[in-house]
Amino acid sequence: MAPGPIAEQPPPTLSVDEKDRWWLDNVYQSNTRQMTLRVVVWGFLLGGALAITNLYVGAKIGVTLGTSITSVVLTFVCIDALRRIVLGRRFHFLEGAILQSIACSAGYMASPLTASMAAYMVVTNTIVPPWQLVLWLLGIAFMGVLFAIPLKRRFINNEQLPFPEGRACGVLLTMLRDDENPPDHDDGQRATGPPHQTSVAARLLGYAALVGGLIRFFQSQAALVKLRLGFLAIPESPDAWYYRAAIKHGLWLPTLSGAPLRELTIRPTLDIAVLALGGLMGIRTCMSVMIGAILNYCLLAPWMIHRGDIVTQVSAEGSITVGFRAITTWSLWCGAAIMTSAALWSFFADRHLLANALHVIADRRRDYSGDPLGRIEIPLWVFFAGLPIAGGAVIWMANCFFGVALWLGIVSIPLVFFLTIIAVNATALTSMTPHGALGKLTQLACGILAPRNITSNIVAASVSAEVANQASNFIQNIKPGYMVGAKPRLQAIGHLIGAVSGALAAVAVFYAVFLRDGPASLIRPEYPFPAVVVWKAVAEAMTGGLNSLPNSAIIAALAGVLVGILMELFRAKSKGGFAVSPIGFGLAFVIPFDISLAMFMGALFFWLCGKRQSGTGSRMAGLVARNQEAICAGAVTGAAIVGMGVIAIEAL
Repeated sequence: MAPGPIAEQPPPTLSVDEKDRWWLDNVYQSNTRQMTLRVVVWGFLLGGALAITNLYVGAKIGVTLGTSITSVVLTFVCIDALRRIVLGRRFHFLEGAILQSIACSAGYMASPLTASMAAYMVVTNTIVPPWQLVLWLLGIAFMGVLFAIPLKRRFINNEQLPFPEGRACGVLLTMLRDDENPPDHDDGQRATGPPHQTSVAARLLGYAALVGGLIRFFQSQAALVKLRLGFLAIPESPDAWYYRAAIKHGLWLPTLSGAPLRELTIRPTLDIAVLALGGLMGIRTCMSVMIGAILNYCLLAPWMIHRGDIVTQVSAEGSITVGFRAITTWSLWCGAAIMTSAALWSFFADRHLLANALHVIADRRRDYSGDPLGRIEIPLWVFFAGLPIAGGAVIWMANCFFGVALWLGIVSIPLVFFLTIIAVNATALTSMTPHGALGKLTQLACGILAPRNITSNIVAASVSAEVANQASNFIQNIKPGYMVGAKPRLQAIGHLIGAVSGALAAVAVFYAVFLRDGPASLIRPEYPFPAVVVWKAVAEAMTGGLNSLPNSAIIAALAGVLVGILMELFRAKSKGGFAVSPIGFGLAFVIPFDISLAMFMGALFFWLCGKRQSGTGSRMAGLVARNQEAICAGAVTGAAIVGMGVIAIEAL
């Protein structure tokens, strides 16, 4: 049966099997071709380009961008242009679901090259042979897929968690599908929905994309200067105008504990993509993030600055300089502890999950005829059979390529499982994977186990953090396919194809552009590699173990464990009635305050529209509330596409 415009959500009162059967009957597209040759070729090429883009972004600002939405839009735009000159036909929306799995997977392959692996080369002043690095990245990606297998059905099929960026991509696929003549649809059915509703949602998506793209373009001062339009630039943070005037004319600067609010990241932002992501996340999760941000940045951070546990600098004018990196160096221990304890408590409190997994592996001849998705989902035996092979290969490479002791590599594998649970929980609610915070947890553990081995500290932590990152992003990439009825097994194959594309492209450019003069010249003003600096600094500090941390950070981490467990207990006892999400609350400790504020404001806006619609029947509020997902997806899409273009302009 063909789905309507957005038909991925089964009734919440159904059991797990009933939800699966509902999806199979109402959403799954059994008679539609999905992984075609052009999907593989186009995804491979586009994925390589996105991997190179993320490599550049990581060298500049230390993070990698989500590329699922960008890949879908670029595909449909380019193929539509070819179709107009009779050189191709439009992609089917299910082809788009597989393609975004390929391209998005490739985009994430640049992450280790802008963080852990680059830090290893800088610390050791050695260049890892490119073929070794490609094999290492592929081993990490394959392990990420394996660790995601037992978690996918719980987080997507059963709990129906939002995965905001993945959901936005699913909405986009639905809006961009070819309703007039879906290609390769063997049963002759047309993927149709209510025409008026689909038309309105599509127009609103386009308008939101246009507004989001324009705002993002005019916030890019460097690109505007290159285009000789610098006079049109608007700051991403509106308070920048006031701070410029205050510094020029000696006006009052708002401070907290002697530090300017902007140094504490307490400021508004007009990041349209983050505002839209807040709308997709929902008011409850964003409220949890906001509460955590207020506690961390308005109370704990000023207190730790006063104590001297958060390192500050004093400028020539006498003002205190702090910055997000100095704050999060202290606060990540508390935030990671909250997310860790809550996620693990929630996982192991589910008595049936591990029992079912053990039952499946104990009975390999089990008849899967009772499982409605037994022939569609990735079989659980792949996880159990593949993990020893992939894990053994990664441990062997860590030992042969980087000199990590075999016992330390073996210890890091179980840690991957725990960190993956945390990462998937955070990504499911916010689309933000706490990749950096998870890496620091493993660096701390390695610092305790091997206190004077800085290279093992980096590589072993890289295994845990990067596999968790790959697993959480793989599950998020499956979300759009679940929404439009794609086959999960094909998406997994696409993810691995994308890993090959991204590894080859990113490694080739990394060595050609950034390592021309050796690791010593990797970090330079035009390419500061912020994540590499953090990994290197933490590795140097963590080789001393717990003694290298301030006592307050250790106390905060212990308190975070207790807070995370209590929050999860309250949530379980209230059957979801407890308003604060421990994952969202803990995540606020590892992201800037202005990002938390923007997400909350975005969620609040759409929540108020929904309340106004139900209360007074406002036509405009009703229009916004009914098309919330389309508007948010459009805004994220516009900002992402223009952001990629701006990066290209800056690079040229």
